[in-house]
Amino acid sequence: ICAALFSFSPKPGGEGFEIYVNNKVVIQKFGNEINTVQSLQLNQYSSNDQLTIKYHHCGKVGKNRVVTIKDGQNKVLKEFCYADAATPVAAMALNVKDIVSLRKGNNNSLQLSYSSSELPDGRVLATISLTAD
Repeated sequence: ICAALFSFSPKPGGEGFEIYVNNKVVIQKFGNEINTVQSLQLNQYSSNDQLTIKYHHCGKVGKNRVVTIKDGQNKVLKEFCYADAATPVAAMALNVKDIVSLRKGNNNSLQLSYSSSELPDGRVLATISLTAD
């Protein structure tokens, strides 16, 4: 039974991330999976909803944490900076309305990226799909 339970849990100290909307996991990637970018549709959520990211740095504390939203041409639309984490996995929260407000014209796809001192080149966590209301 223990082997079955632990096979579904990320290994402690491993690199990975989780994306939540209103405290519900919508994307979870660990190990080799983190290089596969998944799409997240935000049009199904209310503008009052909250998106939260938790990044795991192999058991290290994240410093100089930045979540970046880019458009389809890789242009930075907005950066959200977070204080250094006090624990190895600290939440970074964004309001869905702040992300949706970045949509310009017919641009219905944004890129959600994360960088820190431990990950200076950054990592694309997800593409965000938006549709007009």
